[in-house]
Amino acid sequence: MDMTADAPPPSVDEGSRAAVRRTQILDAATQCFRTCGFHGASIARISRLAGMSTGHIYHYFANKEAIIAAIVQRDLERIVTVWAELRASRDVRETMIALSAEGVGDHLDADAAKLRLEIITEAARNPEVARIVHAADCCCMASLIETLRIARQMSGMHDDDATLTSMAEVLAAIFEGLSIRTIRNPGLDREALAAMVQRVIRWTISSPD
Repeated sequence: MDMTADAPPPSVDEGSRAAVRRTQILDAATQCFRTCGFHGASIARISRLAGMSTGHIYHYFANKEAIIAAIVQRDLERIVTVWAELRASRDVRETMIALSAEGVGDHLDADAAKLRLEIITEAARNPEVARIVHAADCCCMASLIETLRIARQMSGMHDDDATLTSMAEVLAAIFEGLSIRTIRNPGLDREALAAMVQRVIRWTISSPD
């Protein structure tokens, strides 16, 4: 007899507790990955930092790759939400330029940079992490390309997909490169750099060529 059919659905409180526990695990794993690297961040170490047993960790995540997938997904959801809100603004170009300063600051944050670089490094040698990173990148880039399309159309330009993809790749390279630069040169002038990035974005969106 199938007893699951009559089982009551999880309560809201149970769902909330599960969400809190997942967040605890992801926050602990994020700290471990930054300080110990992917391979140094054992499940036992993550569980100690999260304040729960390893069994609890495995209840929510099958392995460290699954934890990375959740961290990447959490970051992706935040980025895609920002792009969607940006596209809904009255002046997409100016809003994009204004928000880019915040993006520069985010990519120059040393802790955030360490995590990004650790995940990318693991993706270079771990096919499963590479798949996770690639899937997230495809989603993020699609959102950026659509944002650029709208911004360019508002400026009177109509571009093919190849042109918009190239623009998006250049902008992505600039921001992702900041994570490397902040490790190499922690003394970067952030305000000057943000202003220069804004000039590049303005030119990219407004240039007819």
